[in-house]
Amino acid sequence: MIDSHCHLESRQYAGILEDVITRAREANISTMVNIGTDLPTSHASLALADKYPEIYATAGVHPHSATEFDSKTKTEIRDLLQNPKVVALGEIGLDYYRDLSPRDIQKRVFREQLEIAAENDTPVVIHVRESFTDAFEIMSDFSSKLSSVVFHCFSEDIEAARKIFDLGWIISVGGVVTYKNATMADVAKFAPLQSMMLETDSPYLTPTPHRGKVNEPAHVRFVCQKVAELKELTPQEVERQTDLTTNKFYRLVETFG
Repeated sequence: MIDSHCHLESRQYAGILEDVITRAREANISTMVNIGTDLPTSHASLALADKYPEIYATAGVHPHSATEFDSKTKTEIRDLLQNPKVVALGEIGLDYYRDLSPRDIQKRVFREQLEIAAENDTPVVIHVRESFTDAFEIMSDFSSKLSSVVFHCFSEDIEAARKIFDLGWIISVGGVVTYKNATMADVAKFAPLQSMMLETDSPYLTPTPHRGKVNEPAHVRFVCQKVAELKELTPQEVERQTDLTTNKFYRLVETFG
């Protein structure tokens, strides 16, 4: 099973990371994609990927850190993307919930990073929170230039999901799908299984039955089980298809069967 989106460099894992990795292995988690949110975490993600064979990294600047994005950052992101263990650009996007960076700067930085992805034919991991309309409008300008796009921890409605699928893009489902009365459950039930990846967003958004504790990649199995329940499939069927989708998205294997 694959955890398509986690943050193992987070301070919540200080002193316990080896235990977290061990529990992931014991839970048969074959691959973990560690997501960069600024330059330091992007470099830290690559360091983890270099240390652990089952970990891959991404590089990018989250909207919260948009004010830190400058020409030097842009160059370093481009350089990081040349490493074979850096498998995507992200997470990037717009966040109007916390609004930690001015919205005009968020939009500019989002566009600049989408341009990098288009130039390099790089998969893109998108963060959108209370900003889907603006984000999708910006991304529509790149619809013919971006081959692989995932909206991570998707929190919009079915209509928004349909727009994403119509462009050949996909969504990622996290622990929120296990929460009582979660809109995400309706979306996960509606979404084609082949248009979906599974994630934890560790250390955040811990799924039931561990909600309230620090999340970790081993818990992605609870997301898988919930999706299987919603779709009336076996967990093995969900795991097989979502792993295939994730491997294709991040280009982790060269052939698919």
